[in-house]
Amino acid sequence: MTERTLKQVIPGAETSDGAGVRIKRSLGQHPSVRLDPFLMLDEFGSADAADYIAGFPSHPHRGFETVTYMIEGHMLHEDHLGNRGELRNGGVQWMTAGRGIIHSEMPQQEEGVMRGFQLWLNLPAAEKMTDAGYRDIQPEDIPEITVTGARIKLIAGTMTLDGASHQGAVVGRSTDPLYADLQLDPDGQATLPVPAGHNAMLYLYEGDASLGEQALRRSAANVLGDGDRITLSAGTNGARLLLIAGRPIGEPVVQYGPFVMNTREEIEQALRDYQNGRLTA
Repeated sequence: MTERTLKQVIPGAETSDGAGVRIKRSLGQHPSVRLDPFLMLDEFGSADAADYIAGFPSHPHRGFETVTYMIEGHMLHEDHLGNRGELRNGGVQWMTAGRGIIHSEMPQQEEGVMRGFQLWLNLPAAEKMTDAGYRDIQPEDIPEITVTGARIKLIAGTMTLDGASHQGAVVGRSTDPLYADLQLDPDGQATLPVPAGHNAMLYLYEGDASLGEQALRRSAANVLGDGDRITLSAGTNGARLLLIAGRPIGEPVVQYGPFVMNTREEIEQALRDYQNGRLTA
């Protein structure tokens, strides 16, 4: 067994997206700041409606998947396929853009706290033009596991704990993503498996925590070195953090806004398809 250690810290940069939603972007703030197969990670969170009320009006995507995890709040997803999903506290929406999808994500509240995350997961070249798809995952459909020192919401992937294998709400993707929301007990410690060879990161969003002797930075992508397990310790108030890992694709990435392909020519084709109304055909 080999412990993973902290390799790089990518602080979240304050920016805005959609129609002016305020976010902190760690992965994806620049084309060089990615973690294959992950393209982008945004954290949104505010009690001021002005920071989120304009939402994300109708817009296109091609070539990757989006995973939206709502910690607190209410947002409505609608797309050209006719899907309609109510994203509420603890829920997840997993959208495969594939060859093309046009969707919107709009707040369904005029006040109160809205906070959560959106992760962009790349698709390999062989899957970029697959049919678009959408899955609405309710909180009760996300397995919750209790181990010494922590509770785990296993959104995606598999994890073997205390000799028992646990399967997340989403499995079977070619990049074998692992996506878990970890809640560490006050002064708690937990050792968890992470597949060797996967690129992995921790994103601390509440409390204080360390990886071995290395303190984790809040609202940052704490990128890990290789290994097959992590040992986490929380401060006196406990901690909440995301564990995100995936098998790297190792292919060229060419991005233009909401389109992520392998070559410039494919991006130009995506733009032509969108302009000519053929993106989703």
